[in-house]
Amino acid sequence: MSLSAINLQELNETINNESQIMHRLSDEMKKVIFGQDKMVESLLIGLLSNGHILLEGVPGLAKTLAIKTLAEAVHGHFSRIQFTPDLLPADVVGTMIYNVKENDFTIKKGPIFANFVLADEINRSPAKVQSALLEAMQEKQVTIGDETFFLEEPFLVMATQNPVEQEGTYPLPEAQVDRFMLKTVITYPDYESERQIMRHNINQTFPKIEPVMHIHEILKAREVVKKVYMDEKIEQYILDISAATRYPQDFQLPDLQSYLRFGTSPRGSINLAKAARVHAFLRKRAFVIPEDIRAIVHDVMRHRIGITYEAEADNVTSDQILDRIVNKIPVP
Repeated sequence: MSLSAINLQELNETINNESQIMHRLSDEMKKVIFGQDKMVESLLIGLLSNGHILLEGVPGLAKTLAIKTLAEAVHGHFSRIQFTPDLLPADVVGTMIYNVKENDFTIKKGPIFANFVLADEINRSPAKVQSALLEAMQEKQVTIGDETFFLEEPFLVMATQNPVEQEGTYPLPEAQVDRFMLKTVITYPDYESERQIMRHNINQTFPKIEPVMHIHEILKAREVVKKVYMDEKIEQYILDISAATRYPQDFQLPDLQSYLRFGTSPRGSINLAKAARVHAFLRKRAFVIPEDIRAIVHDVMRHRIGITYEAEADNVTSDQILDRIVNKIPVP
């Protein structure tokens, strides 16, 4: 699709109108979420690109509040699953229950049947439970007994993990982490934001969240995002970044070879393109520019590249490797 083949002015007007609705949603969330703009934007990117988010941050940074607020602001159904070592797959997806009166089994749906699901401390549960959740995320359906149920759109899972405490946890395998579109690392709020948080909490004066849009408007906005123009040069830029994580020696980065166990999968390229489109859309632009790629590349790629023991010994992180790659690849 070439730029001349589309009516850019008309597309700009459509995107401007649709993105204003999303900005209303963002502003509504920021009434109670202070100092975590990155987390709010990650939720919107996941929502508009039909992806899921893995949030990493210490406890108490409003992760639960963020997705609950999002659900309230869009008339969505919210559920929270606290992952613990004794959790079973049936506790997530649901199970068959024997009904004595009817002498038959009935289906009891689990908390996965919601628009917005918080998987709190996902690394606290064993692999079987993690797999049950991730299968539902990928397939957008759940099978209980011999019946298959499709999950209602939009369906967004926000999983959290605590980077500090690793005792008694079950780290997500690389293949499963790859199912998450974004891995966003959140940090502490600034002083002024924390002052606002403290005041509102001790005085119980948090504003009431008002529904500002309906679920069907989100689905409509998703269709508009698909129209955001992406030039072939931008596509090549994305592919070069992905290829450099696999074969750094081909991009004059031979020293990274000893630090990389594996590079990103094609899912990384796909999600980087999708996220870049949403990033442009949220900035009321009808086309993707290199700055959109650079702004989102760490969140999309940091969990998709494997680093070696040598990298860990040298205190080299996946973010630092991505910095080197992004700075080396020529910007179109």
